[in-house]
Amino acid sequence: MEFDINHLLETIPDINQAFLQTIYMIAISLAVAVLIGLPLGILLFVTDKGLFWENRLVKIILGFVVNMVRSVPFLILLVALIPLTNYLVNTTIGPTAASVSLSVAAIPFFARIVETAFREIDKGVIEAAIAAGATPWMIIKDVLLLEAKSGIISGVTLTLISLIGFSAMAGVVGGGGIGDLAIRFGYYRYDDTIMIATVVILIILVQVIQIFGDTIAKAVDKR
Repeated sequence: MEFDINHLLETIPDINQAFLQTIYMIAISLAVAVLIGLPLGILLFVTDKGLFWENRLVKIILGFVVNMVRSVPFLILLVALIPLTNYLVNTTIGPTAASVSLSVAAIPFFARIVETAFREIDKGVIEAAIAAGATPWMIIKDVLLLEAKSGIISGVTLTLISLIGFSAMAGVVGGGGIGDLAIRFGYYRYDDTIMIATVVILIILVQVIQIFGDTIAKAVDKR
């Protein structure tokens, strides 16, 4: 592989645009994932056996839907969601269109992480809150979310990193971003400089997010 620094300097505007598109995609998708995935994760936990909103039917249905979406490879999900994407954003290409599939993939992923974070809470804390007369909403707000906030922040970090990988794959179908740049220039045109640059950018981005997320998670961890 050959790396040409002069060629890299010439393509900086393209790389900058692709980077901003990637940030745009993952920002929208993460926001949707947290907005929908957090309450979904709460429902998956509190409807389980022995908890205050125990409901076997709801638990089975939600669990099935979450597992079904998670079991579909992302590239297949991209194609399967083309009609929905076209309906919602009036196009099937570009970063906004890719954000639809990214959001759908991220919601169940984050929901399961939230559920797992709640399962790590000492059951005695929840039982004590119930014994003290706390309402379900108070338990969710003042016990579950408070006790699991470190795990939830770690989950946000993990979801964000996964979205970066998914967004790179979205470039295969014209989703824009770093992945699209790597496919169009690095792969189709055998441009080693672009390929190396995009890989390095993704590695640095993931490392920065991981370090930042771990730092915040440790700062809010009460243990």
